Amino acid sequence: MLKIIVSGCNGHMGQSVVSLCSCMDDVEIPAGFNRTPAVKNGFPVFSRPMDCCGQADVLIDFSNPANLTALLEFCVARAMPCVLCTTGYSAEQDAEIAAAAEKIPIFKSGNMSLGVNLMMRLVKKAAAVLGDSFDVEILERHHNRKVDAPSGTALMLADAVAAGLPHGSEYIFERHSVRQRRRREEIGISSMRGGTIVGEHEVMFAGPDEVFTIKHSALSRDVFASGAIAAARYIAGVKSPGLYNMDDLLGDL
Repeated sequence: MLKIIVSGCNGHMGQSVVSLCSCMDDVEIPAGFNRTPAVKNGFPVFSRPMDCCGQADVLIDFSNPANLTALLEFCVARAMPCVLCTTGYSAEQDAEIAAAAEKIPIFKSGNMSLGVNLMMRLVKKAAAVLGDSFDVEILERHHNRKVDAPSGTALMLADAVAAGLPHGSEYIFERHSVRQRRRREEIGISSMRGGTIVGEHEVMFAGPDEVFTIKHSALSRDVFASGAIAAARYIAGVKSPGLYNMDDLLGDL
């Protein structure tokens, strides 16, 4: 039986994880963490991770970057692997994650969707083939409650494009204050927020007389919750400390 603690258990994504786990015979949620510790699903909920004394195999976090330090302290103290699905970490927090990964296995991804991670491989290949003569623009759309922009997935896609290009890259997040023609090195990243859009990401390669677009649309939060549970199964079986990602999971599958 795989025991999973869900951080952010009362949020939209946390509830998706809880709902999917409830349909699995080999998964149990012994506890949850949430800023407001209301009990919604029959397991105890704690606002402070260190108050939790229960046993678990792995932790899944779908909460807020502000919770990172407390979560890492909890997981390191208990030698517990974790899956970090939250986006919007600062450079300092990324360094904090890297330091913790020297002690425990940590799975970190800005997007838990299998389709999005396949998309990243495709855009890297497209950039390698088209990069010298095509301009690249990335557009992401999300619901009106999402607070970070651009999305972590948009930045991951930009990194994938940059890795495939034969030249250096510069990320451009706005153009209204700059009056100059577009430079070859630019990767434009634009964000839209509205309604209940779960998540849409589009990478456009615009060249002479043709446009090539790769797009992914998430139709349900269950896409990300399912990926997080798969990541939890994977990282719970990893014995060596380190920072792992979706490439490791896909390779294992």
